[in-house]
Amino acid sequence: MIKTKNEYINREISWLHFNARVLQESKDPRVPLIDRLRFLGIFSNNLDEFFKVRYATVKRIVDAGKTGKSVLGGERAKDLLEEITKIVINQQTRSLEIFKQIDKELREKNIFIIRETEVNESQAEFIRDYFFKKVNQELMTIILNDLTEFPLLKDTAAYLAVKVVMKNGTARKKHNRYALIEIPKGIDRFVVLPKEGDKDYVIMLDDLIRFCLDSVFTMFDFESISAHMIKITRDAELDIDNDLSKSFIEKISSSVEHRKISDPVRFVYDKSIDKDTLQFLKEKMDIMGTDSVIPGGRYHNRRDYMGFPSLGRHDLMYDKIEPLPVKGLSMKGSLLDMIAHKDYVIYAPYHTFSYVTKFLREAALDPKVRRIQITIYRLASDSQIASALVNAVKNGKQVTVQIELQARFDEQNNIEYANYLQDEGVNLIFGVPGLKVHSKICLVEREEEEGIKRYGFISTGNFNESTAKIYTDYTLFTAHQGILKDMSKVFGFFETNYKINKYKHLIVSPHYTKSTFTKLIDKEIALAKAGKEAYIKIKMNSLTSYKMVDKLYEASRAGVKIKMIVRGICCLIPGVEGMSENIEAISIVDKFLEHPRLFIFGNDGDPKIYISSADWMTRNLDFRVEVGCPIYDPDIRQELLDTFEISWKDNSKARIFSEKQDNAYRKKLKGQPELRSQFEMYDYYKKKLEN
Repeated sequence: MIKTKNEYINREISWLHFNARVLQESKDPRVPLIDRLRFLGIFSNNLDEFFKVRYATVKRIVDAGKTGKSVLGGERAKDLLEEITKIVINQQTRSLEIFKQIDKELREKNIFIIRETEVNESQAEFIRDYFFKKVNQELMTIILNDLTEFPLLKDTAAYLAVKVVMKNGTARKKHNRYALIEIPKGIDRFVVLPKEGDKDYVIMLDDLIRFCLDSVFTMFDFESISAHMIKITRDAELDIDNDLSKSFIEKISSSVEHRKISDPVRFVYDKSIDKDTLQFLKEKMDIMGTDSVIPGGRYHNRRDYMGFPSLGRHDLMYDKIEPLPVKGLSMKGSLLDMIAHKDYVIYAPYHTFSYVTKFLREAALDPKVRRIQITIYRLASDSQIASALVNAVKNGKQVTVQIELQARFDEQNNIEYANYLQDEGVNLIFGVPGLKVHSKICLVEREEEEGIKRYGFISTGNFNESTAKIYTDYTLFTAHQGILKDMSKVFGFFETNYKINKYKHLIVSPHYTKSTFTKLIDKEIALAKAGKEAYIKIKMNSLTSYKMVDKLYEASRAGVKIKMIVRGICCLIPGVEGMSENIEAISIVDKFLEHPRLFIFGNDGDPKIYISSADWMTRNLDFRVEVGCPIYDPDIRQELLDTFEISWKDNSKARIFSEKQDNAYRKKLKGQPELRSQFEMYDYYKKKLEN
């Protein structure tokens, strides 16, 4: 096997390059202006999560005194932390430059995000009134000088670090007081000020507080006050104890609670902060050398930009699309009856997600339905899915829910839903020891004349009506009894996980996903060596399993043509002579978040096509329960082939993966029309309704 210095891209570095693609969207003039600002928010939110999990994991290796070579692909953990910090500082600098440009363009459109120094008299009156009515009573202000212990700062909460320069009788000597003000989370970060003519004005809550600082520190005889923003990010990995006297839900609850006091992994500060203030804070907070200290701009927690007010300026935002119906699948009739005769697939958000809730609500009321089983990973804050399941219980159905309490950053939400569902009589299963349940499956058993018949659906994404508006995902509805018998075995595994089942149709992790896909790749390798057409087409979120990367390199060297659409992390390097010259890979970042997992293998002219909940990541292949499903219906098979090709031909929002890792856009060939795949996809489904 040919080895190169950069045979693999480091997982963490690849993730940062993915987030750079998100940052590109905030700079792209083809993206509506307010949506560009919201992409800055997504970039910031992604970065927060990166430090909570990925950076924190590497930092744990360093703190344990280990090199991390075995788990980091030969890279020293300490060196990796330094490289990450360098990249993040560079990205933060770029993001500040982009924000300045967006701010300039907003002003040209008569939208002004003003600072406290730009407030006029009428705005000042409004701001002070707003402050005393809504903000003042919510402020948590802590004077730091005389405290024996530094207060515990909340993870990713934003704080104003305040420096109060005191007066004295002779005015010869100044004494500084230092304080922290926590920016209240229960108040909108963006305060819309009264419109003046055709001009809209917005002030950040941070600046509104700065404007009113004299009202906060009235007890001091001060000469001047300055305030600069800081925030910390804490390690978000769950440390689950082994106390046998606690239930699993109690252990998860305790671990989530422990996050509040977990070790800091990042300290971000306004780079214009006074040196003495910064030094005071770092000493008091015991900031260590292995912590990532990031100089930033005036504002932090920029994830809040995702909620920037629309101000009624629909001309500066993406048009909302109206989700389409699926041809032949009517919301008016019985979905179970329609699915009994034919498989259907919905591709959200191009199709309406309402089919999923309609399916469950129908099953909840159907007198013939005896049992409903479903896996839940992430639910909407006000979930119609949960409501339908409770409704089913109230109608005498046996309802079993496998709810994953360790769904990253949704642990508390899932704990609350677990308690609610349990109180309503739903039978809950809390997973398999040592494995996360990431599969997206639902099974309904119905008593019919010929006996029990199964109906169900399987998806590449969560059963969440909120994210279904912005995540692209396939959901297959089927009454294929072979597939659903396999699905029943998966639910059986949740109950008796010491027993390893065999499946005729489904591809199930952790036992079969890696081996099955490896065999499918081997089949293409054999075809290529026999001089026959051999190809693989893959669409997924991330590719980080070095074993699967090696397998794809092997296939490339054998002559298999491989096309890959990977939204996020891709540890494979395409186009390297003697290693991956037959592999092309792109990433699409656009209006919607590309989320489906689709796998197509040429199979000597009779393609094998699968959808799955699993990316090719070590955790998905070996440490999670994932389910992949074959597509048998000829119409759906063609539809998935079509949708892959639409995405693959994107020459507007597609970035090319290469050894340079520069996120270069795919260039439009001379005479070639521009194709923006997400817009083209919607038109594709509109045309299907017309034919």
